[in-house]
Amino acid sequence: LSELEALMERMKRLQEDKEDEEASQEEMDTRFEKEKKESLLVISGGICAFPFFSFDDEIVSTDVSRYIEDPGFGYKDFARRGEDHLPTFRAQDYTWENHGFSLVNRLYSDIGHLLDEKFRMVYNLTYNTMATHEDVDTTTLRRALFNYVHCMYGIRYDDYDYGEVNQLLERSLKVYIKTVTCYPERTTKRMYDSYWRQFKHSEKVHVNLLLMEARMQAELLYALRAITRHLT
Repeated sequence: LSELEALMERMKRLQEDKEDEEASQEEMDTRFEKEKKESLLVISGGICAFPFFSFDDEIVSTDVSRYIEDPGFGYKDFARRGEDHLPTFRAQDYTWENHGFSLVNRLYSDIGHLLDEKFRMVYNLTYNTMATHEDVDTTTLRRALFNYVHCMYGIRYDDYDYGEVNQLLERSLKVYIKTVTCYPERTTKRMYDSYWRQFKHSEKVHVNLLLMEARMQAELLYALRAITRHLT
């Protein structure tokens, strides 16, 4: 099967599995922890930790320090490698819809509405196509992309089966996701071309939009939760 056909087959199989039997809570816990720990292995000093994919020879030597006041400022993994109990931000305890939205609106009038509209627009943006295939429901795939970014930031949704992430997002795509989300200055055209080769550019650009909005929402959740704790 081609990359595209294989992905569509996995999406179909996931939907059928949902209808037949749901995973137990213990299985869902295990799958989340597996994805969370695996996300720590992606990208280290510009070289992918997965042996099948290396892009150290393609790193663009852009001096981004000229654009920031603190050259040492950047993404850091939320936990150290090798730790057994990685910190988890449980989404049901502090969600954008129920907590963050109202707080940010209180701090800056109407900004919550603008942000919420932006999040929803990008998340729901779809032509219902996958490459040459039409009338395709891409909800499962879009949710996997969004939730994987939050997983990298230690955010968990208890009602989501993270086994879907492992089935729908191949490892080269996970490398691309973490690079774009956490180390954008390291992103190369080779990496962009390496995943979903049969997809249209508009579809791959939508992936980038999803990743950026998921990152922004994750950062807002941490910041707004800290503000809420300070106020209370």
